[in-house]
Amino acid sequence: VQLQAYGGGLVQHGGSLRLSCAASGLTLSSYGVAWFREAPGKEREFVAMISLSGDRKYHADSVKGRFTISRDNSENTVYLHMNKLKPEDTAVYFCAADRRTKTYSTWYRNQHEYYYWGQGTLVTVSS
Repeated sequence: VQLQAYGGGLVQHGGSLRLSCAASGLTLSSYGVAWFREAPGKEREFVAMISLSGDRKYHADSVKGRFTISRDNSENTVYLHMNKLKPEDTAVYFCAADRRTKTYSTWYRNQHEYYYWGQGTLVTVSS
């Protein structure tokens, strides 16, 4: 079972990128999938999460209106569309997946609630 995050790179302030999280050995449509990021010297933080069917999406306040999470279950892939990028968005971005029953409504913000993780892809936004 493997999650692979890719699509990162160097982009200018105000630019756009699309990250992809592809799964192998795992049917991603059976999992809630999230994106987290980890900036240098900072703790890993929640970015966005999408439910199994895609009917529920959650985004961190810091990215609302700029980032959008989506999924294509036919491609077994989840995306993070990032627009109006800022230097403070510079980080390694990780995708994570889990399908276990959760007991509280804000579980999706907690990195410890996810069982499968991708290796991360670096996004660098220049000023």
